[in-house]
Amino acid sequence: MSSSAGRIGLLSLRHALIGLLAVQPATGYELAQKFDVSLGTAWHASHSQIYPELARLLEAGLIEVVGEGARNSRTYAVTEAGRDELRRWLLEGEANRNQRNETAVRWFLLALLSPEDRRAAVERELAFTEEHAAQLRATAEALDALPAKHPFRTTVDLGLRTNVVMQQWLREQAEGD
Repeated sequence: MSSSAGRIGLLSLRHALIGLLAVQPATGYELAQKFDVSLGTAWHASHSQIYPELARLLEAGLIEVVGEGARNSRTYAVTEAGRDELRRWLLEGEANRNQRNETAVRWFLLALLSPEDRRAAVERELAFTEEHAAQLRATAEALDALPAKHPFRTTVDLGLRTNVVMQQWLREQAEGD
């Protein structure tokens, strides 16, 4: 990986963490869980990536410790400087539009399989997208039950819409044989 690609990745992690903390203070462990639930389809971040980045954000004054718990756990919150940085990044920064998406590569290469194997692969992918859509619907229901509108609720709708398009495409591939 080139140093610029690594730097772009760190910036994305940095801003994703600031964004999650802008919604609600959290521990590193809670942030890892939130990544899996909310950003998991767009970005994976392990504990070994999150904790060093939290230390860098703390050192930069973009987040602060607002609580300490058992086993040296810390609860972090975004600072005004962190909110300013997030705003700057969203408005002025240019996103790295390159993606590494194994699913997209697999779908690209489906045509290389025999019709029988392709159908099996498409059926497996279709089952996954249907399961993912069910998870998104459950997330939407949970967010809708909150007393206040959750800032990421519209992103769940985007995921549901994207899943519909992917399911339609997969069904077309299954019928194309």
